[in-house]
Amino acid sequence: MSVVEGELLWTPRAEFAACSNMAAYMRWLQRERGLHFADYDALWQWSVSDIEAFWSSLWTYFDIAADGEITRVLDQPSMEKARWFAGVRVNYAEHLLRYEARARPDEIAVHHQTENRALSRISWQQLGAQVRVLATRLRATGLQPGDRVVSYMPNVPETTVAMLATLAIGAVWSSAAPEFGTRTVIERFAQIEPKLIFVCDGYRFAGKDYDRRAEVAQIVAGLPSLGHVVWLPYLRPDDATPPVPGALAWSEMLSGPPVARAAFRYERVDNTHPLWVMFSSGTTGLPKAIVHSHGGQLIEHLKLMTFHFNLGPGGVMFFYSTTGWTMYNLLVAALLTGAAIVQYDGSPMHPAPDFLWSLAAATRTTNFGASPTFVQIMEKAGLRPCDGFDLSALESVLVAGAPCTPETFKWFYDHVRADLWVTSQSGGTEVGSAFVGASPTLPVHAGEIQARCLGMAIEAWSDDGVALVDQVGELVCTKPFPSMPLYFFNDADGARYHEAYFAVFADVWRHGDFIKINRRGGCYIYGRSDSTLNRFGVRIGTAEIYRAVEQVDAVADSLVVCCELEGGRFFMPLFVRLKAGYELEAATAAINERLRLDCSPRHVPDRIYAVDEIPYTLTGKKMEVPVRKILMGWPPAQAASRDAMLNPQAIDFFVEFAEAQQHYSRPRRA
Repeated sequence: MSVVEGELLWTPRAEFAACSNMAAYMRWLQRERGLHFADYDALWQWSVSDIEAFWSSLWTYFDIAADGEITRVLDQPSMEKARWFAGVRVNYAEHLLRYEARARPDEIAVHHQTENRALSRISWQQLGAQVRVLATRLRATGLQPGDRVVSYMPNVPETTVAMLATLAIGAVWSSAAPEFGTRTVIERFAQIEPKLIFVCDGYRFAGKDYDRRAEVAQIVAGLPSLGHVVWLPYLRPDDATPPVPGALAWSEMLSGPPVARAAFRYERVDNTHPLWVMFSSGTTGLPKAIVHSHGGQLIEHLKLMTFHFNLGPGGVMFFYSTTGWTMYNLLVAALLTGAAIVQYDGSPMHPAPDFLWSLAAATRTTNFGASPTFVQIMEKAGLRPCDGFDLSALESVLVAGAPCTPETFKWFYDHVRADLWVTSQSGGTEVGSAFVGASPTLPVHAGEIQARCLGMAIEAWSDDGVALVDQVGELVCTKPFPSMPLYFFNDADGARYHEAYFAVFADVWRHGDFIKINRRGGCYIYGRSDSTLNRFGVRIGTAEIYRAVEQVDAVADSLVVCCELEGGRFFMPLFVRLKAGYELEAATAAINERLRLDCSPRHVPDRIYAVDEIPYTLTGKKMEVPVRKILMGWPPAQAASRDAMLNPQAIDFFVEFAEAQQHYSRPRRA
């Protein structure tokens, strides 16, 4: 599967491009605003040079339902303090369910399956009816706009109903997946003092049941602000015993009388009213509680889902995710377009490695989401989804969660479909969306993110703030955008928010990723800049190392870090998980040779060590920064949260290694 970075892999058919939502918007701009753009790049340039005109055009184009009139599109040019669309009141959930009024009686909104539930479907009318009943019951508990509601639930329709009902009444949502440990959940939720929590009794993963009733009791005890607990007997539906005294059953909360669509009142709130609280990954220290707004997420998600995902009525989006990852929120956001979503809870490899493809075929998925790690598993298992499943409805694949290699792109064309819009997009929890992404009007090049998203003034900067082309630099955004966080919880003076994004470049968002933008506008993400490898004064993104190393036959997985030592010295170890039958000595020679040939002598590590496992976060990201901190002498509990890890035992090797190694002198820590 030989492929070169940047190699042309796909060009959209003329009909596909012309019928896309992106092309429709460009025609609307010409018809309604007298603006003609020859191509996507010209449209993007306008969207970031006249940002008020661009974002206000979207408000009109999407016919956003609001009370009041916009008095100012953007209240000030300062990025850190920017506020959007003053004078109006909106509700995000109202727009998520707006398509219900147009949907056919049997039109599907949600396809869903879990390891202990067969594939089922919920219509738009059923979804809306459940949301209105639950929202009415939530109001009856005394919840007010701005009160926080949290969830410890799996990726099932009940969680989505709970989210929409919470947002519909102006309360603030936050979610943790039930595989999260007690400490991790309390660390998050205690910061925001919730009034109500939705919980489940457990979940099933890879054929094994995980009872979480004890964890639920501990979480509830650790959140003294709670006034109500609503529980879903998901794992044991016939067991009516609540996990804590006084908990309200899910069935009881949905037992109220039907509420007609016309009779229900969505709580329209100020455009800067909190929508939900997202948390940083939690691999180090106390997670940041990131607050997003109704209006900001609404207009951003309408743009993202409509133009960059090309979704609309008749579309079906499926992205494998837990409820503790921002991709769950983005999956639900697809409902804004009238598209259906697919929810699945369980192992992506159970009962067989190709299960997700069978589910995509059964639901006639049009937009399929996967991580690079998932593709690696498919490749190593020798699977060819095109041979076993009817994927004729599939139009697009989104690869997200980590930097994507050219080989990953090529795998989809060789093993899924030749005529396929394979995209990679990158953004993050902080913005609830993407900075760089896809356009259905552009060709696909191997390993390349097609473009910078509309309205996102993204550049690659050097350390001294010079914009770079065809060179790796810091990913920065130079102009404000509506989906920026409102603030962090418990950060009254904004110091943590400033430090997170604006401390390096004045009034410019520094995201913490390495990016390269080429002359045609294509983008490459090279991993987190805070896991930078500094070799003889040259900065190297970890993705460069992984792409070369993991092409070596002996290597199954790898992790590289760079430790800054006293006296300006560095130590760069590479840790590899070897395939069965391979020895480290021979593998080391092959790895070093590959790095010299494919990259440069600077990319060759100081030493290579074999490990049984590479540590990952629950969202599938290699734990480079925590490992580096452990090797630098940080206390393990401060460096890494085991509850936020996919494989907590994997960190033990690095803790022992840091104590016993004699290959470098760790810096002294105060």
